[in-house]
Amino acid sequence: MRTRVGYAGGETPDPTYRDMGDHTETVQVDYDPAKITYRELLKVFWTGHDPLRRSWYRQYASIIFFHTEEQRRLAEEAKARLAKELRSTIHTEIVPYRGFTLAENYHQKHALQQFPEFEEELRKVYPGVSEFIASTAVARMNGYLGGEGSFPALLKELDGLGLSPAKKEKFRELMHQHKGGEACPVPGK
Repeated sequence: MRTRVGYAGGETPDPTYRDMGDHTETVQVDYDPAKITYRELLKVFWTGHDPLRRSWYRQYASIIFFHTEEQRRLAEEAKARLAKELRSTIHTEIVPYRGFTLAENYHQKHALQQFPEFEEELRKVYPGVSEFIASTAVARMNGYLGGEGSFPALLKELDGLGLSPAKKEKFRELMHQHKGGEACPVPGK
């Protein structure tokens, strides 16, 4: 439903990008289990990074923070299956969630920031920083602009993203130009 970036896993109080201490850069995901299961989220996680790469810096560690024993069990099972399949050590940690600190505003919705006309449009609908960061529509737009999602999926939800008719059409055209929404339109990617 929505994502936020921030810091987690450490004990340093009030971490920031410049003074993270023992925390790790993290994405917090709110999801609806009626629409996507935790197992499906784990599949996305495992394919979204290289679990064989060992991070030499705590800032970039690969970690799954679990909230329940069921999440821990499912994450451990998925990690074990992947290790067996790849015949290698998986360096991803699986640890209990102990808290999350929201990253600075300039780190939020990075793909959307590359398209100011869409960001400005959404800020009219969600004028407060907290509203903007917590918005499902903003998270969805950021994901599409970051190359996630399919063009058919976009078409199904385009009317609910809060764009004016002109910006909605411009966004649809932009996504269609990039292999039907499959390629990442973020400049420089």
